[in-house]
Order: sequence, then C-alpha cells, then structure tokens
Amino acid sequence: MQAASPVVIVTQPGYTAVPQVSNWQTGLCDCFSDFGVCLCGTFCFTCLASQIANDMNECCLCGDSVAMRTLYRTRYGIPGSICNDYMATIFCPQCSLCQIKRDINRRQAMHIF
Repeated sequence: MQAASPVVIVTQPGYTAVPQVSNWQTGLCDCFSDFGVCLCGTFCFTCLASQIANDMNECCLCGDSVAMRTLYRTRYGIPGSICNDYMATIFCPQCSLCQIKRDINRRQAMHIF
C-alpha cells in the first residue's frame, strides 16, 4: 500500500482582491458641501461618530478614532498614512468625522459602499 502524498498549500484561502485606489470624495475642510453633516458634526459630534461606526458595522464607541479613519481609508484604497489620520483626528476632529460621513454618503449614493 502506497502512502498518499501530502497536500501542499501554496496560497491561503480568503479575500485576495486588491482594493482599488481612490480618493476622498470631498476634502477635509469641505464642510459646507453637505450642510446637514456639518451641523451634526458641530453640534452632535457623538451622534455622528455613532452613525459612522454603525455604517461600518463597528463598535459605536470607536467612530471618531484614528483606527476608524485608518480602517475606512484602507478599506476603500484611499492613499494616506496612520500619521496623517492621527493628525486629522487630533487637530480637527469635527472635520475628520464629517469627511468620513460625507464620503460614506456619496459612496452609498454610487452603490459602492
């Protein structure tokens, strides 16, 4: 009786598609391109952070974090770095949060979210 040859796994199963490179749909300071998001980010920052986390199926407490911005950026192939994400989140948290929400809204409208 001959022993079966071992199976050699060459590639791991899983998601292998390379994300498409894209850009933010709006700039960091384009707050007035969606006035409703701007108002929500200004007067109800926590509500907007929770909406973003909910949109991304993440914990509602991490919507305004550097990790969430980095996750969103890498998920959609938006160029940048963790350092840039940190700077945007620390020095202009409302603008950063509004930019993510505007981007989500526009991607939902294009059916690519």
